[in-house]
Amino acid sequence: MIRGIRGATTIENNNKQEILAATERLLRDMILENKIEADDVAQIVFSVTDDIDAAFPAAAARQIDGWAFVPVISMREIPVPGSLPMCIRVMMTVNTSTKQEEIQHIYQGGAVVLRPDLSTVKGNN
Repeated sequence: MIRGIRGATTIENNNKQEILAATERLLRDMILENKIEADDVAQIVFSVTDDIDAAFPAAAARQIDGWAFVPVISMREIPVPGSLPMCIRVMMTVNTSTKQEEIQHIYQGGAVVLRPDLSTVKGNN
């Protein structure tokens, strides 16, 4: 079965180090909470709000051992007025036997407001 796993986080500053660190932390929590193996991942789509342009968040996946061959892409979110600023979103497409309602969607930082009905808050230390 193919499932989508959502995640999102926010950053304080538009700089490469912060973008990559926040994205890597989010990915690691998504991987851990959903017991994901790189070979089971079909693709990862990353999106950022217009105020983030100092780095491609997809590059963070390359910092995780064993994830070099997972297809990734970064893109821009639609700039909807009033939407959450400085936000990085992730949609990971995974082959899994986990039931839809058992998927752990991970929201961190200011992004916890996006889908509190579906999210598990992780990594907000």
